[in-house]
Amino acid sequence: MSHSLHANLSRFYFIYYFFVGAFVPYWGLYLQSEQFSAADIGILMSLFQISRIFAPNFWGWLADHTGKRVAWIRLTAFLGLCGFVAVFWAHSFFWLFFVMASLSLFTSSTLPLSESLTLAHLATTNGHYSRIRMWGSLGFIVAAVILGFLIDAYGIKSLLWFLLGVQILLFSLTFKLPEAIIAPHAHDTFSIWQIIKQPAVIALLIGCSLMVTAHGVLYNFYSIYLAEHGYSKGMIGLLWSVGVIFEIVIFMMMPKLMQRFSLKSILLTSLVLAVIRFSMIGVAVDNLVLLIIAQSLHAATFGSFHAASVEVITQFFNGRHQAKGQAIYNSVAYGVGGTIGGLAGGYALQFLGGENTFLLAAMFPLAGFIVIALGLKLAKTHARAGMFG
Repeated sequence: MSHSLHANLSRFYFIYYFFVGAFVPYWGLYLQSEQFSAADIGILMSLFQISRIFAPNFWGWLADHTGKRVAWIRLTAFLGLCGFVAVFWAHSFFWLFFVMASLSLFTSSTLPLSESLTLAHLATTNGHYSRIRMWGSLGFIVAAVILGFLIDAYGIKSLLWFLLGVQILLFSLTFKLPEAIIAPHAHDTFSIWQIIKQPAVIALLIGCSLMVTAHGVLYNFYSIYLAEHGYSKGMIGLLWSVGVIFEIVIFMMMPKLMQRFSLKSILLTSLVLAVIRFSMIGVAVDNLVLLIIAQSLHAATFGSFHAASVEVITQFFNGRHQAKGQAIYNSVAYGVGGTIGGLAGGYALQFLGGENTFLLAAMFPLAGFIVIALGLKLAKTHARAGMFG
């Protein structure tokens, strides 16, 4: 992979996750400042997960059908920017619901399209996914830390202007993304449904969805949960960053881990550690040391789990099905799983309290462990050489 291609893809990941690092930890706090209840926040935040069930499949089909991924990435980034501008005037639940629903239709599709573009480039070059994706993690950390102290100093309204600036920058970077040549794949002769209905694919998608359900609770309510226990916005940003720092560490270690361990064993280990992580958040919120340890487990519950999942999905969906495969993975895992976690988490937080909500969240990766252990069978047990090198 050429230096300029690697730099352009890495820069795009950095700014995309820079937006995520500003949005995910603090948007729930912004909604809380607008006097919405936990249940209302759960509904509003889940719009992004709900849209991931449908929107990425539409854009993924367009990308595969036209062979022009970059054009659709650029369009979704532009429409996402336009949608975000309306947030400045939306304050009632009805109008914010409408604006966030419109915004989510586009922003939820930018990442799976970008993932399929990156994987298409990797299929025809000697580039490495982990080295590119690591820049996304760095972007998340920088945004979460900066914004935490910015909000403490200037108030929660500063979040809106910060996010607007990042959206403008993200759209401008789409003009630096090069189109990829799509390599042929053995499954090109299959229909997409022939791939989806394979038992191993079904088990993988269900297992991923259960893992993301727990994370749906985390992404929507972790900051609110910490704020209710007296943590400052700056400390909340630092705690989010701890998780992503360890995520970067695991991405750097993935080449050796994937050489030594099978993809299935990495997925199962990640699910076990997720059970431990969410249980710790539930019982040890007032113990900063244990909370930091729980956050360090993000390396497994997202980092290694995501890396292994992407590789397994790429085994099943490639060639002309690549963008659709990434879209289906995002729709089922992050769309369905995230929606369940976001909606159920909102009501659980409101009626059961934060501690019980996170203890209940730990049950979902436990169920995911059982599904993956029994149902996932792989023809290629280990990652392709070089993919995560």
